[in-house]
Amino acid sequence: MHLEILVEDQSGKQALDILVPKLIEDTHTFVVHPYRGIGRIPKGMRDTRDAGKRILMDNLPKLLKGYGKTQAGRLNFPEAVILVCDLDDKCLKTFRDELNGILNACNPKPEARFCFAIEEGEAWFLGDLCAVKTVYPKAKDTVLDSYINDSICGT
Repeated sequence: MHLEILVEDQSGKQALDILVPKLIEDTHTFVVHPYRGIGRIPKGMRDTRDAGKRILMDNLPKLLKGYGKTQAGRLNFPEAVILVCDLDDKCLKTFRDELNGILNACNPKPEARFCFAIEEGEAWFLGDLCAVKTVYPKAKDTVLDSYINDSICGT
């Protein structure tokens, strides 16, 4: 199977490029496509924005329609689209319903899955404070020391 993974930022891509090979078998392939932010789902689910801006939600209706057509043309090559994004302050049920609405409007409909980071994906990176200090040596110890892993704290 081939996985097309859509992620809202470059740091997510870098993390998934490392993590995905550890999670899937060698017989599967994947490509992680980073975007420049999450954006908003277009009203009426029509994409009228410049694709060059690469804002994930703004382009999602067009992307899923394109994946649906591509997948329909490759019946002997299983493929899935995986959207990975932060939930931020959105209601999980409402956001999932909106995404499923976009997916269900596609004809043909691609094989797709939606994955959400409930607090923020970036919170996961803060689990290793030594790594944070290595990358950001000027990071304030008082701020890092006050961070509580796995807490809902507005990361």
